[in-house]
Amino acid sequence: MSNPETDSILTALVNGDLSLEGEFIHGYNYTFLTQVAYQGVTFRAVYKPQQGEQPLWDFPEGTLAHRETAAFLVSEVLGWQLVPPTVFRADGPFGPGSLQLFIAHNPEYHYFNLRAADFQRLPPAVLFDLLVNNADRKGSHLVFAPEGGLWLIDHGLCFHVQEKLRTVIWDFAGQPITPHLQEDLRKFKAVLDSPSELAAALGEHLAPEEVAALAARAERLLELQTFPYPPEDRRAYPFPPL
Repeated sequence: MSNPETDSILTALVNGDLSLEGEFIHGYNYTFLTQVAYQGVTFRAVYKPQQGEQPLWDFPEGTLAHRETAAFLVSEVLGWQLVPPTVFRADGPFGPGSLQLFIAHNPEYHYFNLRAADFQRLPPAVLFDLLVNNADRKGSHLVFAPEGGLWLIDHGLCFHVQEKLRTVIWDFAGQPITPHLQEDLRKFKAVLDSPSELAAALGEHLAPEEVAALAARAERLLELQTFPYPPEDRRAYPFPPL
């Protein structure tokens, strides 16, 4: 769950003054680097306005920012802290959208050139993508902060009710999901199945059938106990891969 540092960042993301610093030009949707100022503290955040989302044939229009926020909620309840603090901000410079803490990192260091020690840290990230049904896990969406933290970014294409998993990380297929990760997943499902704050919060960002599908995927992963192999009846890799 969240800690005091995360809580303070979330408070600033919700209430801080925003000023645009620039635009990220690589990507299909409009994405901006933003400075957040709150009670004498400033930091950078990534702002993705709903009106900058390109329409997709398979995801409901105007929902990607909500999915970004839902991914953070899931990561926090799992206790994995994989997704940077993220909120849905109604009064952004270009209207409602997601606002996420910017993680400074080296963009040249990514999945395709990971050191062995960092590669072995990936199973929770793989399980997270399976759970949220991530349709676009590119190699550059794994971010390693200078202090060593592993973060996952770009979760607009998650939580679809149909199986959509597309990822570059299939290296653990067939390997067992560790008991520790299974226990975290079991606790998560128990919270999701109860009249909890998580269920209520997810209900603000996802459709009821998407929340139900999330619970079903958790149950299926607990039954499987191993990381699945890529499906053979559909595309299982994102494009481009980086």
